[in-house]
Amino acid sequence: MKGFIDLGFAKVDVARPARCGLPEVIYCPGKTPDQIKKIGRQIVKSNKFLVLTKLEKKLYLKLKKTFAGLKYIPQAHLAYLVKKKIAPLKKGTVLLMTAGTSDIPVAEEADAILKILGNNVLRLYDVGVAGVHRLFDHIGIIRKASVIIVIAGMEGALASLVSGLVKTPVIAVPTSCGYGANFEGLSALLTMLNCCAPGVVVVNIDNGFGAGYFASLINR
Repeated sequence: MKGFIDLGFAKVDVARPARCGLPEVIYCPGKTPDQIKKIGRQIVKSNKFLVLTKLEKKLYLKLKKTFAGLKYIPQAHLAYLVKKKIAPLKKGTVLLMTAGTSDIPVAEEADAILKILGNNVLRLYDVGVAGVHRLFDHIGIIRKASVIIVIAGMEGALASLVSGLVKTPVIAVPTSCGYGANFEGLSALLTMLNCCAPGVVVVNIDNGFGAGYFASLINR
């Protein structure tokens, strides 16, 4: 069995859940509504849920007519359809931290994926290094987490600081939040890649989905 369905414009990987535990996720930018519908139908036929990332609300309103029960999280720009829930984990908590309020949309994308996969999630938003006392006020919660996702734009320093305080894996997510020399997230990405604390791994700019998925693998 080849494990995929060839639609001509796309080869839908229907065997991915057996290999990886999560169905193929549809990245929406660059795809037409018709392409998303055709890919989505194949995923829904063979999997427990459907996830659409980087999806604008205008397009969601068209797609929900095709996929009954499709739900949308506006701040995360993510839609999902769950046919059968994954059993929630009894232990282990993923902590979502943002440096600023402007980083929350990326955090909400990670939050959605984590919850779909059955993880316990806590949020700690707007605790960046510009007011570091806000972070230390929650040090107990931070040290109890099983995995920490740190989401930051600007100079992206929060991940290094957090990793130096805990024995927990830290997943750093640079965001495109920042002024001109931020270069749409490149400055935060480079800071996180050059992090001196050894407990940090880095995903791509604004990749809340990737961080949430990886955190779920660790938490399990």
